[in-house]
Amino acid sequence: MGGRIRRNTQFIYFHGKRHPKEMGEDEVTAFLTDLATRQKVSASTQNQALSALLFLYRHVIGRDLGRLPAVRARRKRRLPVVLTRQEVAGVFGHLEGVHHLIATLLYGSGLRLMEGLWLRVKDIDFGYDQITVRDGKGAKDRMTMLPGPVKDALREQLRTARELHQMDLRQGHGSVELPYALARKYPNASREWGWQFAFPANSRSRDPRGTEIRRHHIHPTAVQRAVKRAVRAAGIHKPATPHTLLLRHASSGGRL
Repeated sequence: MGGRIRRNTQFIYFHGKRHPKEMGEDEVTAFLTDLATRQKVSASTQNQALSALLFLYRHVIGRDLGRLPAVRARRKRRLPVVLTRQEVAGVFGHLEGVHHLIATLLYGSGLRLMEGLWLRVKDIDFGYDQITVRDGKGAKDRMTMLPGPVKDALREQLRTARELHQMDLRQGHGSVELPYALARKYPNASREWGWQFAFPANSRSRDPRGTEIRRHHIHPTAVQRAVKRAVRAAGIHKPATPHTLLLRHASSGGRL
């Protein structure tokens, strides 16, 4: 709300404090063009100003704006951060435990960070060396490979996760968040082993949408911080993140 008011105030001052009722498409177009050409704001800033003015005219003044042929601000195209194979090895050398496993899994399978953390036990197929990614980018399911070098560590991780799950069940918990309306359709599924997260958090927490105590997956910031520390420890001065470890961003195109 504050940003909307600020943009509308800028619009009014830009036109010499004229009342918006006295202005229309031409004045809005001139203001948006000035943002892009003279003030050189980002595309997102210009879009915020446009949204604020559309709201002002439609919901406050009661008038829809027509065509707005304003000069559009250009979006900055940023090149992805690329690590060499040696740099990736250096990062992995400074990661330990579950963070090392998650990072190597992302690198070898092409999973995004949240795809890896949302991974359920039932979607890992050791027999066919494949992983099913549910509701990935574009809300689509897809298959990806299960890298051979991580299989033993992943099996050990699942043994640890199963012990946690069995302990939760003994203590009257063990329910996990299910996607969409599956909890209503399959009321017992949330406690089944196959639906549990492959990388569960160390502690249980209260579901913010209700009163149930559950064990969620590892928080993404924990992995991000671990990778950031490893990047610094490896003496790498690139702004690398878990996303940088995706195989398609590795310049060598190979695996460790």
